[in-house]
Amino acid sequence: MTAPLIDPFARAISYLRLSVTDRCDFRCVYCMSENMTFLPKRDLLTLEELDRLCSAFIRLGVQKLRITGGEPLVRRDIMTFFRGMTRHLESGALEELTVTTNGSQLEKYAADLAAAGVKRINVSLDTLDEAKFAEITRWGRLPQVLRGIDAAQKAGLRVKINAVALKGFNEDELFTLTDWCTSRGIDLTFIEVMPMGDIGNEDRFGQYWSLKDLRARLAERHTVTDIPQRTGGPARYVQLETGLKIGFITPLSHNFCESCNRVRITCTGEIYTCLGQEGHSDLRGPLRATEGDAPLEDAIRAAIALKPKGHDFDYSRQTVDGQVSRHMSHTGG
Repeated sequence: MTAPLIDPFARAISYLRLSVTDRCDFRCVYCMSENMTFLPKRDLLTLEELDRLCSAFIRLGVQKLRITGGEPLVRRDIMTFFRGMTRHLESGALEELTVTTNGSQLEKYAADLAAAGVKRINVSLDTLDEAKFAEITRWGRLPQVLRGIDAAQKAGLRVKINAVALKGFNEDELFTLTDWCTSRGIDLTFIEVMPMGDIGNEDRFGQYWSLKDLRARLAERHTVTDIPQRTGGPARYVQLETGLKIGFITPLSHNFCESCNRVRITCTGEIYTCLGQEGHSDLRGPLRATEGDAPLEDAIRAAIALKPKGHDFDYSRQTVDGQVSRHMSHTGG
C-alpha cells in the first residue's frame, strides 16, 4: 500500500490541495455569488478527519500540502489541524505545508502558522486601490489585509501575491502591483480568470485578460527573462531586471495539464483530480466506514486512476466553453 500514486498518464501525484471550509469572509466577484448558501457544518470533515485524510496521502507520497478554502483561517480551531501536520514536517515525510488566504485573518494567525512549520503563504490580492478592493471583494477591507501581510512578513513567512488578471479592472495597476511587490520583497503571480460557477450578473468572458497580453505590456517597461524555477504548481516564472519574480498561471492561453501533479479535496471529502472537470469521487464514506485506513487508501487509488488528461477551459471562440458548475470556493484554491 506504500506504492506511489501514479495517474493513467504516468504523472506522479505529489501535491494535495485541501479545502478546510467553503466559507469566506469576502465575496470576490469571480469566485462567489454575493448571497451564497454554504454547507451545513455537519457535512464538513472534522479536524480529526482532515488530519487522517492528509496523513493517508502523505503515506502515499504526497510531499506538498496546501490548505485552502473558502478562507481557511475562518475555520474554527483550524490551528489545531496545522499543529497536527507539524509532525509530518518534522519527520521529513512532508516537505512543505502552505496556505492560500485572502489575508483577512493573518494579523491574528501569522505567528501561529510560522510556529507550526509554515514557511510561505499565498495571499490573494487583485488591487491596491481601497475602493476597487471593496468592489471586487464586495465585503473586503484592504487595510486589514495589508496589516495581515505586514504580520506575515514580521513572522518570517515568505509571502507571494496571487492576482487574478481582470480586463478593465486591474489592467491599469499592472506596474503599481509590480512596483509594490518589488519594494516589499514579495513575489507575484498573475492568474487568468477561470470559468467556474454561476457568479450572477458578472460577465466571465468580459473579465478575461490574457496573460500573453499582460506579459507584452510588462515588457514595454521591463526586461522580462524566463527562468526555470518551479514550485510544484502550474505557474511558469519570469524575472524582471528589478529582481522581482512573476509567475503566470495560464489555464486558458496556455494549457499546463501535461505536468499536473496535484489533486484537490473539498471540505466534505470529495476528491477532484482536475480543477476543470466535473468528475469526482467520495472519500468521506470510506474515511468514516472504519477506523482502519485500507478502504480509504483503496478509494484514493481508485480516484487517481480516473484522473483525466486535462481540462477543457476555452475562450477561443469568444464564448465561455468548458465551464464547470461548482464555485472555486467549493473545490478549494
